[in-house]
Amino acid sequence: MVTSAQQRLLYHPPWNWQQFHDHYALRALPGVEHLAERAYSRSVQLNGVSGWFRVEALSDQPAIQLTVSSSLHESWSDLIPRVRRMFDLDCQPTVIAQHLSRDPLLSQLVARHPGLRLPTAWDPFEQAVRAIVGQQVTVKAAVTITNRLIARLGRDLIATEAPHLLRLFPSAVAIADADLTGIGMPTRRVNCLQHFATQVASGVLTLDVRQGHTAFVEKLCCLPGIGPWTAEYIALRAFGEADAFPASDLGLLKAPIWGASGISAKQLQARAEDWRPWRAYAAAYLWQDYSAN
Repeated sequence: MVTSAQQRLLYHPPWNWQQFHDHYALRALPGVEHLAERAYSRSVQLNGVSGWFRVEALSDQPAIQLTVSSSLHESWSDLIPRVRRMFDLDCQPTVIAQHLSRDPLLSQLVARHPGLRLPTAWDPFEQAVRAIVGQQVTVKAAVTITNRLIARLGRDLIATEAPHLLRLFPSAVAIADADLTGIGMPTRRVNCLQHFATQVASGVLTLDVRQGHTAFVEKLCCLPGIGPWTAEYIALRAFGEADAFPASDLGLLKAPIWGASGISAKQLQARAEDWRPWRAYAAAYLWQDYSAN
């Protein structure tokens, strides 16, 4: 009987598991994702096959250990790059730190939290759904609503080796065609979500960044209900775009490093020009500053 298989994925240190643990502790979707003290696992669908994977942070070497279900053994070549992107394993932290440290305020955060990465989603569509659901609500509220979507529209996953993983995230077709009455979102946001899902399901909208980050953001902003914050956040969290920057994000504007009065989105946008091409990593440091206080 074929069982799960393992492989170790290397990275350039420093790499801080606690950053990823904290990220998922706020956002993990029960039944789809499971977080342990030193490990993260989730259900996936890849190349038409359902399964799961788990990553474990190793303490004795600069690597994480990836375990995948037997159903996904034929998809190693597709799965590994996506997991590497999720955990930002190809980042060059020293190069980024040197660049961002030119800013005298940001340098304090870089020194305080060395090697911050960009936790990125497994699936761009899933992340886009979560960003739309999360417009103008707290992370906790967004997780609650997303869990309702999964309960209504997600498919069951039978994974005896991963008993905490019970469901698959809903497909674009499922969301586009669903009755979302009572899901907990304003009608305008429901319409935005279902229009977006319809565009993806029909193939009219392709979620990729092959034409570049700017073109991707512009494409999303043409859709009703999706503005610059949502589009930039999707680029950052769905693809790990290094220069994506949701300048109007409350956590970025209210980071303690700016002082009690914070900073305006216009001021932040201007200051962030000096952080290119690593503005997303600057955002990671500002979010860390905001969440730590």
